Amino acid sequence: MKAKTTERVLVIDDESQIRRALTTILEARGYAVDCVASGAEAVEALTARTPHLIILDLSLPDIDGVALCEQLRTWLRVPILVLSVRSEETDKIAALETGADDYLTKPFSAGELVARVRALLRRATGEVAAVPVMSIDGLTIDIAARRVTRDAEDVLLTPIEFSILSVLVQNADRLVTWSQISDAVWGPEYLVDVRTIRVHVSNLRKKIERHPAVPRHVLTEPGVGLRFDSR
Repeated sequence: MKAKTTERVLVIDDESQIRRALTTILEARGYAVDCVASGAEAVEALTARTPHLIILDLSLPDIDGVALCEQLRTWLRVPILVLSVRSEETDKIAALETGADDYLTKPFSAGELVARVRALLRRATGEVAAVPVMSIDGLTIDIAARRVTRDAEDVLLTPIEFSILSVLVQNADRLVTWSQISDAVWGPEYLVDVRTIRVHVSNLRKKIERHPAVPRHVLTEPGVGLRFDSR
């Protein structure tokens, strides 16, 4: 007989077979399961409903799982279990240091997966911080909804421009180095040239700053990186 539980798990994995397998395993133990295949779908799902636990693959089509984990940790406190084919120690350390609570490699046994899920849920506090939304000087940035408006008019940003802005807003009034931006937007396996980032930042300023040549919010710290001024 299926156990009764009200706990909900969000699976973020682009492999349909894995999503089906996890759904079968977890629903047989009484968990409610939602599945998405990308980082963008995950943010949308989390905005609509907060799960009790997340199972996260690191290889997603639109964002590196480590970067997504770090992004989610700015406003979400539910347990994150990484489930990945990556077995190198460096991958495990990167995931755990950016907010994952546990790490399980593929292939995995159903028994071990369920045991880890139960252990994480026992320790969970269920704390959820407010979804980051910033409104300043007629500019509104809704990270979870992936929406930016200027004087109530939608501002159309490219995925890279929005990702850069998201990193800066989530670290408002703090310095974000060029390498940190590169890791968060393109993934730790890439080393993006600072000049490339500057081009995207220039285009971003043209869209959100009232005076792009003299920016008020997206500020450059010479030789180091960027800072979003929220004053």
